[in-house]
Amino acid sequence: MNTLFDKIWDAHVVQQVEEGPTQLYIDRLYCHEVTSPQAFAGMRARGLKCFRPDHIYCMPDHNTPTHDQDKPIEDPVSKAQVDTLAKNAEDFGLNHFGMMHPKNGIIHVVGPERGLTLPGMTIVCGDSHTSTHGAMGAVAFGIGTSEVEMVLASQCILQARPKTMRITIEGELGKGVTAKDMALYMMSKMTTSGATGYFVEYAGSAVRNLTMEGRLTLCNLSIEMGARGGMVAPDETTFEYIKGREYAPKGEAWDKALAYWKTLKSDDDAVFDKEVKFDAADIQPMITYGTNPGMGMGITEQIPASDGTASFEKSLNYMGFEAGECLLGKKIDYVFLGACTNGRIEDFRAFASLVKGHKKADHVIAWLVPGSWMVDAQIREEGLDKVLEEAGFAIRQPGCSACLAMNDDKIPAGKYSVSTSNRNFEGRQGPGARTLLASPLTAAAAAITGVITDPREFM
Repeated sequence: MNTLFDKIWDAHVVQQVEEGPTQLYIDRLYCHEVTSPQAFAGMRARGLKCFRPDHIYCMPDHNTPTHDQDKPIEDPVSKAQVDTLAKNAEDFGLNHFGMMHPKNGIIHVVGPERGLTLPGMTIVCGDSHTSTHGAMGAVAFGIGTSEVEMVLASQCILQARPKTMRITIEGELGKGVTAKDMALYMMSKMTTSGATGYFVEYAGSAVRNLTMEGRLTLCNLSIEMGARGGMVAPDETTFEYIKGREYAPKGEAWDKALAYWKTLKSDDDAVFDKEVKFDAADIQPMITYGTNPGMGMGITEQIPASDGTASFEKSLNYMGFEAGECLLGKKIDYVFLGACTNGRIEDFRAFASLVKGHKKADHVIAWLVPGSWMVDAQIREEGLDKVLEEAGFAIRQPGCSACLAMNDDKIPAGKYSVSTSNRNFEGRQGPGARTLLASPLTAAAAAITGVITDPREFM
């Protein structure tokens, strides 16, 4: 009667505090430069060493520039954060993939692609989008700085057990509809608080038919519905993806791991605290019109009437939109392909497939940012760089880039950005920037037409 979440959680319980939280063992801690400095400072102040340094992986991603990474970082704040992480990793004897290291990239892209993220694991990082790793069949969630320190010191964390929710999406996705559209659609129906307090398991034929990259995108966006995390039960797609990756088990260890991973699924009679169902046929390419990821609609639809709240009016006012407006044909200024949401090789393949034989609109500034150096290498091996260059696009160096305004890639005030990232809050991509979240296909269509365009027109 156990859910997949129950099985993994229960296997990692060290002790249950009476009428309090669970002490949970953590298999993998990922550290980046933004949320870890205070945690390491706390360790030094108490004279502590890391309990299991070989289970901790550090890499900068938020503050890294996406150009001239071989030169010193110009921004003093970004430089200080990146340098501090390098020093902390060295002082505490931790794995560190610094800028220009072939294993560097966005931590939530690197973990799965290197085989560091595996089914059945508990994984934490001082970053809400740690939920991404749940796509591999892991319990993965973001934690605060004091909790990062707790894991550094003990490889454990005190955590209240979340409730469980299963979201089932049955049927076949239509033409031009991606995992990103599935997530934006769910949020438009459930709102950004619809899964608050829950750990979500995604199920159904539409989910099982997703590639590993698609599942990673889906789980990445769980946090935008308020969920503690999201996960997909591991299956042949998962095992095929992991096999042969650098840190994946090999030989006899692989056989043993695989036998265990095959047990990681919710029992047929498992009871979830909440069940939600959707039909894949109802989903079309999506785009957001407001300032939270739940304010989304099908690309051919009209912005809904006001719900009467001041926040709705404020949001449309910020975006320069009106209720009842259709966004098709609306001029845009920037396109961003990348982030831990859509910076994987499949996303670049999709973008390239749509722009092939076309030219980027002259007025559009496009930032195409691989999620890691491995993705960058794949782009070049597959010749996607040639396709993109012929269409007028340049590929930047790996990093979080224009997902958030913590590096050089900021959208100017008042400008419209069609972005494949995960958040469209006021100022998220730069002070006054206006963000429209969409899939790589929708972003590609906008990049070549210069306006919001239904990607199905090019398919």
